[in-house]
Amino acid sequence: MNSFIQKLARKKYIDISHVSDTQLARCLNTLDLTALGIGSTLGAGIYVVAGQVARETAGPSVAISFLIAALASILAGLCYAEFGARVPRTGSAYVYSYVTVGELMAFVIGWNLILEYVIGTASVARAWSSYFDSLIDNKIQNFFKENVPMSISGLSPYPDFFALGITLLLTVILAVGVKESSRFNNLFTGVNLLVVTYIVICGAFKADPHNWNIKPSEVKSANVTVGDGGFIPFGFSGMISGAATCFYAFVGFDAIATTGEEVQNPQKAIPISIVISLLACFLAYFGISTVITLMCPYYLLDVNAPLPAVFERVGWDVAKYIIAVGAICGLSTSLLSGMFPLPRILYAIASDGLIFRFLSKVNERLKTPFIATVLSGIFAGVMAMLFDLSELVDMMSIGTLLAYTLVAVCVLLLRYKVMCIGGLHDTADGDYNKLSQTDPEENEEYNQVTITKPLINRSGYSSHQNIFQRIFCAKRQKEPTAETENVVTVIVWIFCLVVVISSVFLLFGETSLFNGEWWAVVTALVLGVSIIFMFVSIFCQPQNQTKLSFKVPWLPLLPMISIFVNIFLMLRLSYQTWIRFGIWMFIGFLIYFTYGIHHSSEAKPRAIPFELEQETSQAYEEEERLKEN
Repeated sequence: MNSFIQKLARKKYIDISHVSDTQLARCLNTLDLTALGIGSTLGAGIYVVAGQVARETAGPSVAISFLIAALASILAGLCYAEFGARVPRTGSAYVYSYVTVGELMAFVIGWNLILEYVIGTASVARAWSSYFDSLIDNKIQNFFKENVPMSISGLSPYPDFFALGITLLLTVILAVGVKESSRFNNLFTGVNLLVVTYIVICGAFKADPHNWNIKPSEVKSANVTVGDGGFIPFGFSGMISGAATCFYAFVGFDAIATTGEEVQNPQKAIPISIVISLLACFLAYFGISTVITLMCPYYLLDVNAPLPAVFERVGWDVAKYIIAVGAICGLSTSLLSGMFPLPRILYAIASDGLIFRFLSKVNERLKTPFIATVLSGIFAGVMAMLFDLSELVDMMSIGTLLAYTLVAVCVLLLRYKVMCIGGLHDTADGDYNKLSQTDPEENEEYNQVTITKPLINRSGYSSHQNIFQRIFCAKRQKEPTAETENVVTVIVWIFCLVVVISSVFLLFGETSLFNGEWWAVVTALVLGVSIIFMFVSIFCQPQNQTKLSFKVPWLPLLPMISIFVNIFLMLRLSYQTWIRFGIWMFIGFLIYFTYGIHHSSEAKPRAIPFELEQETSQAYEEEERLKEN
């Protein structure tokens, strides 16, 4: 049993001295990554989501909803940015969790990322087809409904061959080369941003501030819901509920993190592009939501196509054609950016042996994971053609939020770990011998390393100190020790459990809490004090001082808030979504326990360099002597 548990918890070995070695082509720069992040995040949703949330949930305060959602997304983005600087490898959250938490959790994350990108690609392909079809009076779907109807529950009413064709076309573009697909993405993302700019600037000329201060008595129609009127017509809870919906509009920036082995300078390019793309998307969403609620009363917005309807209302019919161009470009970049990470995730997991290794083969001429790209494109295309994806889209959210949560957890664990470095250098049976990075100013590419002794506790930190001293009086140490590392590890996992309990309480006990029932108030106080206690105890532990090109600021506050937000949003999903998630995980575990656990690259014995082994041994002997004294 002990051996079995060790297999599940074994960590990925990354030698920082060979971190730049890859079979893929390093041809992407910061601009390419930023366009990829914007393209994957700023899809057709910008032409729909703002109007939908304003009409049904938040009213004019939808702009604040987007601000709250952007702040929550940036928390996750900062955690990804730090890991992009630490571990510039292909695989995103999968590889980040593999080097920090262990193999089983990494497989869970990787398997769910596959599901996320497959469903995301298929749903965008379906949306692309539907939007284009709407521009030609639905001739495509009418033809196939008449000639090839499918009356089967769970399947689409008709086979969408157009969605299949679009997916296969972009699969060919992706398979030909990463630089070629990047140019395609850059062009369409640029057009999309120009259209968004046009909407914001032109819409500002038709803005009416009165639309943010409408009174219910002014509304003559009885068929519309106006709430209490004003800027926040549906109350604070409506604005927060709108923020939860808007949060999913920012999902997609993690595609940047899958390109670690195809970027020219990943330690700098990945953090910069994540932050810039999220800021650009926030400005676009904020601008659109502000303009449309100023141009038109929120209760009159068209849920399905708010932007064309708004401009048609003010007499600018030509705008709908420009908006159509932007929507087509946005859908195209969203589809390409959704397809781009999928073969990279398959490549990363297959390279580690957790799924079938033939998926990790790289075409020597094209320098792309050709087999993984073709198979993933065919799979996503067939799903887009046959399935009704509206009921499956929520499954994307579980994979995304789980990945966000674990990346934030990994940032916390690594920042308080002994001898944590820019990249990790774990042994097969432990993670105590890490390599130390040279100064980034002396080595900008981070490809040279120096081997140093493990950090030794020279502060007289006694094992006889009481629990209070260990938790709250460790700050006087400049570097973490094995004991402070263990304290943080235990507290972080307890914090995650408390957050789950708190989220369940907020979801089911909100009414009792607001009604002042004593048990609800006491529970809220206990949970709140527990979270504050854990925050203070982590804050009091010494952080690792390793130099990185980017670090998450305000630790441990920002990662802890990110964990709370992501877990809360996960638990808001329906039980049907969790049942489908369980079925998908059952299939994944069958693959892992019958194939992956036996073929894992980390199952192979790895020799420790003699010099490092000697220095490690001497350092621990010295630490033992210090403890005895």
